[in-house]
Amino acid sequence: MRIALVAGEASGDLLGAGLAAELKARVPGIELAGVGGPEMRAAGVDTWVDCGELAVMGLSEVLRHLPRLLRLRRALRARLLDWKPDAFVGIDAPDFNLGLERALKHAGIPTAHYVSPSVWAWREGRAAKLGRSADLVLCLFPMEPPIYARHGIDARFVGHPLADRFAAHPDRAAARQALGLDAHARLLAILPGSRGAELDRLLAPFLAAARALQARIPGLQLVLPAANAACRARIDAELAAHPLPGLRVLDGRADQAMVASDAVLLASGTAALEALLAKRPMVVGYRISALTYRLVTLLGLMKVDRYSLPNVLANEPIVTELMQDQCTPENLVAALEPLLLDPQAHASLEPRYLAIHERLRGGGSAAAAKAVLSLAKGAS
Repeated sequence: MRIALVAGEASGDLLGAGLAAELKARVPGIELAGVGGPEMRAAGVDTWVDCGELAVMGLSEVLRHLPRLLRLRRALRARLLDWKPDAFVGIDAPDFNLGLERALKHAGIPTAHYVSPSVWAWREGRAAKLGRSADLVLCLFPMEPPIYARHGIDARFVGHPLADRFAAHPDRAAARQALGLDAHARLLAILPGSRGAELDRLLAPFLAAARALQARIPGLQLVLPAANAACRARIDAELAAHPLPGLRVLDGRADQAMVASDAVLLASGTAALEALLAKRPMVVGYRISALTYRLVTLLGLMKVDRYSLPNVLANEPIVTELMQDQCTPENLVAALEPLLLDPQAHASLEPRYLAIHERLRGGGSAAAAKAVLSLAKGAS
C-alpha cells in the first residue's frame, strides 16, 4: 500500500509524523512519501520536498511566493500521479493542498484533508469548496463536523493528537528538572512562532517585553524554544544585535518549556492550544502584514472576534489576545506581569482548561490512521 502525505509547516509535520507512525503500525511494509519535515522523516516518510518550502503566511507573502509555489505544486502533482498512491492526505496548508487534492481526486485517487480550515472563523462557503477537493475531512475540533454535514461532506472528528500527548495534570517540577532550570525561579516561556514572517513581526516585540519584565521582576528567567534550525539562526542573530541576559534558547522542546513555565508569551496558533493543554497562563500576541490586515478588515472576511484557540474553544475570552496594533511591548508587559507575580491569579482557569482538554480527546493519530486506511481500502 502507498499513502502520500503533504504537510505545510512545523505543526503539520508533527501531525503527519503521528499519522505515519500509526499507519506503519497497522500496515507493515506500507510506503509513505510526499512533503514533510524532520518529524515525518523520523517516522519513516520519504520526503520528496521539505515542508519549509510551503511555510508561507499572509496574502502579501503568498503573492510574492506564488510562482514558486505553483511550480512546486505542478511538479508534485506529476510525481504523485506517476507514483499512484492508494490515498492522498493533505495535512493543513489548504491554500496549497486543496488544489492538489482536487487534481488527484479527479484522477481517481481517494483524498483526505487532515485539519479542517477554520470554517467557524471564515466564510462557511469554504466548507463546500473543500468538499470538491477531499473525499474525507479529518477534524481536530468537535464543532467542525456539523458545519460540513450541512454541505453533505463526510467529516469526522478524530480528536486532537496533542490532547493525548499532554498529561491531564502536567508536572512542572519534572519539566524544569529535565531542562536543567531553577526549580524556584519565576519563568517565562517565549514562543514567537515557527515561520520566518512570524519571527520578523513578533520576535523583537516579544523580546522587548521580556527585557522590560526582567527589569520589573528581579530574578525572572526566560526560555525560548526554537522550532527548527532556521528559527534558531534568526533568534541568534536578533540576540547578537540585542543581547538579553537570562534568556536560554532551546532547540525544540517547546512542550517541556511551557509545562516548566509560570506563564507563556506566544504567537496565535497551535502553540496556544499547547499552552492550554500544559495548563499554563498565557498571553497571545499576533501580527500579520498591514496589507493582509487591511484587506481582511475591509472585506469583512472574519466571522469571529476571538482569534486564539483557547478562547474559541471556551466560547469566551479566557486568555488575553493582543492582535496587530495592540501587540506592543507595553501591552504585553501589562498583561503578563500579573500572571507572573500572582501564581493563583490564573488558578481558577485550570478546571476550564481541563474540561477543554477532555473534549479534544478522540483517538488522535490512531483514529486518523484508521479513517485513512478505510478510505484507501474502500477504493481498492
